[in-house]
Order: sequence, then structure tokens, then C-alpha cells
Amino acid sequence: MYTGLQHAHSGLAYLVLIALIVVIFLMLIGSLSGREFTEKDRKIALIAFILSHVQLLLGLILYFVSPVGLSLLQGGGAMSDPAARLTALEHPLINIVAIVLITIGYSRAKKAQTSRAKFRSIYMLYAVGLVLILSRIPWSAWLG
Repeated sequence: MYTGLQHAHSGLAYLVLIALIVVIFLMLIGSLSGREFTEKDRKIALIAFILSHVQLLLGLILYFVSPVGLSLLQGGGAMSDPAARLTALEHPLINIVAIVLITIGYSRAKKAQTSRAKFRSIYMLYAVGLVLILSRIPWSAWLG
């Protein structure tokens, strides 16, 4: 089970990153071009929203069943080791904040009155969320 969750979490990460980049790009173009926010735009943003939430759910499950997640914090030495601190604290905490920002961006866009405000809400908060996600990816484990 652990290996399957680990592969799912790693594989879905590529889809989440691609979806966020595409949504940010499309919403930025929509805002700059002055076109109307359509149902298609909402659905595209919703896809990235759902993928990021599924990724968070997989990550949280993995955190509690993994031998290196929560157990690193309980062991006591995680704060002095940068790799252990990233795995045990920084990666999950910053990614939760990123998903909260993405959620706020999507929710604000649903309530916004103008198309430009809808586009801006999505591309700005999704972009901040993406930057936070990229900042806490364990690149040495992911690429190596």
C-alpha cells in the first residue's frame, strides 16, 4: 500500500504542476485580453483545483502511513537535519498553505462580479500556490 501511495503521489504531482501552469497561463491571457469569463474557464480552473486537492489528500495519507513522515517529528531529531525537516514539516505545511490559497482563489472567482476579477483571483492565487509548491518539492528525491 505504501509503495502504491508513494507512486500515486509522485505521479500526480506532474499533472498538478502542469494543470496549475496551464490555468495560470490561460487566466492571465483571459485577463489581459479583456474577454468574458466563461463556463469553460471555470471548469479548467476546477480541474487544477480538484487535482491539487487529490494530491493533498494522497500526501496526507502518505504522511501518516509512511515510515518517514510523522515518525520523524516524534523521533525528535528532525529539526536539526534539513532533509528530515523538509520531509516531516516544511513540505506538508507549506503545501497545505498552497492548497488553501488555491482554494481561496477559486472561491473568490466564483463570487467575483466582473470577468477580470475572476481571472485575476485565479491566476494570482494559483500562482502563489504554485510558487509555494515548487519551493518545497524534495527535488533531490524527485529528480534523482
